[in-house]
Amino acid sequence: MTGRVCLVTGASSGIGKETAKKLVGLGATAVMVCRNRKRGEKTVAEIKRANKNAQVELLLADFTSLDAVRSVAKELSEKHDSLHVLVNNAGGVRVMRSATADGFETTFQVDYLSHFLLTNLLLELLRKSAPSRIINVSSASHYRGHLNFDDLQMKKGYGVMKSYSQAKLAQVLFTYELSRRLEGTGVTVNCLHPGTVATNIWNGSMGPFSFLGNISRLFLISPEEGARTPVYLASSPEVEGVTGKYYDDKREKQSSDESYDQSVASKLWNESERMTGLSSGPGAPSLP
Repeated sequence: MTGRVCLVTGASSGIGKETAKKLVGLGATAVMVCRNRKRGEKTVAEIKRANKNAQVELLLADFTSLDAVRSVAKELSEKHDSLHVLVNNAGGVRVMRSATADGFETTFQVDYLSHFLLTNLLLELLRKSAPSRIINVSSASHYRGHLNFDDLQMKKGYGVMKSYSQAKLAQVLFTYELSRRLEGTGVTVNCLHPGTVATNIWNGSMGPFSFLGNISRLFLISPEEGARTPVYLASSPEVEGVTGKYYDDKREKQSSDESYDQSVASKLWNESERMTGLSSGPGAPSLP
């Protein structure tokens, strides 16, 4: 991975942090996108202490803001003339429904919509840097997901896992649709379930039930183990040229039935373009 630039979102802790650390260990330049400056700087310092030759950078963006996503994409493009790997990892959940300043349900925006926007804004750079790879960190929860286009923002009947599963299904649909749109460009797109990982994703989201997250950690795999599949998809020669697949424990796996519905994927793409203000063109390639 020497000489390759890798962008990892949600990199101050958990899977994102371990993915960035492992990519740096393979010789890559890791650009970490974090929401909190203090935590991001602490992670950068930790990586540099462990590896004096580490090439690691910090960019700040809160994915509850589409403007912040646009800003970080612009900053990355100004600092680097190439991007070889994009790992869309940032995520979160809310026990109670909330909306971002952009007006979208928070989990849907943070886990999916902001990554849809970021990826499209960086596509030109990724194509120019080909062969390059996009990796979307989804979840086995997507099997329980369903996209209700009459209520994507879950203003009716909100549930914490219902929201999370919908966002993770959207990530898988996005992966497959984007892989079709990028066919022949040298940019591959894959998604994955990292395992049931003990991360901070539930911290601060469960209110009086937060203690359940602490108990469940006793039965979960470590962030280091959870990073194995993202790192594999980002770096392994075994998956060079492989695109439009769902992985679990470094193995290709069948995703949910709905995730393969191209009419649903196309409708989601069009809705996502509308919500993010993107239009067809260099930033959002059309189907051939």
